[in-house]
Amino acid sequence: MTISLTRSTTNPLLPREMTASQLDRAGLLQIEGDAQISRFAVFVPTDELGTVRSVVVGRGAVIGAFAIVYGGTTLAEHARIEGQAIVGKLELGYAVGRAYSGAGAPTMIGGGAVVRCGAIIYADVHVGFETVGGHHTLLRTSVQVGAQTQLGHHLVVERDTHIGDDVRCSPGSHITSSTVLSDRVFLGAGVRTINDKTLTWRNPKREPRLLAPRFGTAAKVGSGSVIMAGVRIGDHALVGAGSLVTHDVPAGAMAYGHPARVQGQVR
Repeated sequence: MTISLTRSTTNPLLPREMTASQLDRAGLLQIEGDAQISRFAVFVPTDELGTVRSVVVGRGAVIGAFAIVYGGTTLAEHARIEGQAIVGKLELGYAVGRAYSGAGAPTMIGGGAVVRCGAIIYADVHVGFETVGGHHTLLRTSVQVGAQTQLGHHLVVERDTHIGDDVRCSPGSHITSSTVLSDRVFLGAGVRTINDKTLTWRNPKREPRLLAPRFGTAAKVGSGSVIMAGVRIGDHALVGAGSLVTHDVPAGAMAYGHPARVQGQVR
């Protein structure tokens, strides 16, 4: 599928919220083949800066009732946005040393991907081929998710995080900003990641120094574990459930405890 978004424009006369038919009449909806859009879906083509972006809906894609889709969003072939999900949401306000202006950006939901009911996907997010996002899961600005990954329900993925292909993130976990999860990583339920050793917030004399964790290829982390700032979990390493990981875990090592210590090698 070839994607070409309509060039961004400004039009103060457009209503803030539109139906699919209104969006189509305004020339801001590119719909292909047998795509299905609920008449109760809502479209918001204009961002907080007044820039208008179109929406692309590929062949066989589905947008459910009461979903909210922002300008700049592309649904590739057979992608699905379920009811009450939000896609392309604008980031507005202060967070982590930066003020966000509410500017829109291209947002991509890949072919066959599913955004479950109640999920929130911010602008400038890319969700890969056949990836599934769980109910009420949150993906913040500039998150990148690879192909055939499963994101459990009530999962929070913060800004600029990169998640690879064939990753499993179980329900109720928190992935802090700028974390890297390589291909085939498995995170159990309720895993917490931390990127700030000093808990700096709105301090004019001190900028936050953030060091996100990194997870190597096929690394596994058991449910309820906490991964501290700057920690690297090596390729094929295994962290036992309920661990507090304060130091790097070498590739192929098995670690557990509070604090976690290397106890052997993965067999």
